[in-house]
Amino acid sequence: MIAIDPSNQTERENYKLLIGSIIPRPIAFVTTVSTEDVLNAAPFSYFTIVTADPPMIAVSVQRRQGERKDTSRNAIAKGEFVVHISDESYVNEINQTAAALPSDESEVVFAGLTPVPSVKVAVPGISEASIRMECVLERAIPLGGTEEAPSADLLIGRVVHFHIANELYDKGHIDAQKLRPVSRLAGNSYAKLGEQFEIERPV
Repeated sequence: MIAIDPSNQTERENYKLLIGSIIPRPIAFVTTVSTEDVLNAAPFSYFTIVTADPPMIAVSVQRRQGERKDTSRNAIAKGEFVVHISDESYVNEINQTAAALPSDESEVVFAGLTPVPSVKVAVPGISEASIRMECVLERAIPLGGTEEAPSADLLIGRVVHFHIANELYDKGHIDAQKLRPVSRLAGNSYAKLGEQFEIERPV
């Protein structure tokens, strides 16, 4: 096997190894509202579950030259955000929201998506999503880089309300085939759900 010391590589070289190895990655499509009341939206594939008691999820938002992106800045300022599960039905619109727009322009408007009011947070969700989770910010942790200029903000959100499309929900379970989730690979590549199989856990 090839042995690589990450301290001997650039950030970009390590990035390529990480995103090419840790696949597929689910995509969190996150909406936030700025202090100027602009509805922001962006996709993030550094995304996972933290705990179910209470339900918490984590999204890592990379910084640009030490500066927070709109998603982090808004979530920290307002203490709220909404996470949507990305699926095939609106993946092209999600991709459009990755455009580098000024902070006073809404990616939701730019991509032609439809805002919908939330129940427990002030941040609107997106009606095109089959699953969305209203979150309050539990903690924002600056990580990486240097103390003066961290490279990322780890946003941990506590889910205070779930929205799930009727056709996906069956006795507390989500039908993955009907959800049709998409995941991130490397570069411009994405993946669909693909073949499923089951393995029983040992007792």
